[in-house]
Amino acid sequence: MKQNRNHQQQGFTLIELMIVVAIIGVLSAIAIPAYQNYVKKSEAATGLATARSLLTNIDMAIQDTGTFPNDLKMVGATSSMNPLGELALTRSASAGTGTLTFTFKDKSTIKGAAFTLTKRYTGWECSFANNGATITQDELPKTCR
Repeated sequence: MKQNRNHQQQGFTLIELMIVVAIIGVLSAIAIPAYQNYVKKSEAATGLATARSLLTNIDMAIQDTGTFPNDLKMVGATSSMNPLGELALTRSASAGTGTLTFTFKDKSTIKGAAFTLTKRYTGWECSFANNGATITQDELPKTCR
């Protein structure tokens, strides 16, 4: 006499597991490069925001002293106020002009790249040098492309 047993599935088959692994592999192949681009964009925006946060202080120092400051302490900043990079001020030969540069350092995915904000008599101008870093124009903030 045969007994009729109901066999319930006790787990996943090997094929089902392989399909799940393949789906995860395809998703990660798409997600990892997108995440890396997102990190580059956010680091670039952070570096530019750090530099731009000092523009009003620099303008006030120029108004008070008549010359572009040559020391970050004069504008309430330090060269290492952002862990992604370093700030530097450079005074030009003209009294009220100079540059503020943010250079990305080792902790950044765009190491070596730099934003330069230049004070002219007509206002501030932004420029970017990638200096070997792999970053495209589309990954830069729109205010400095």
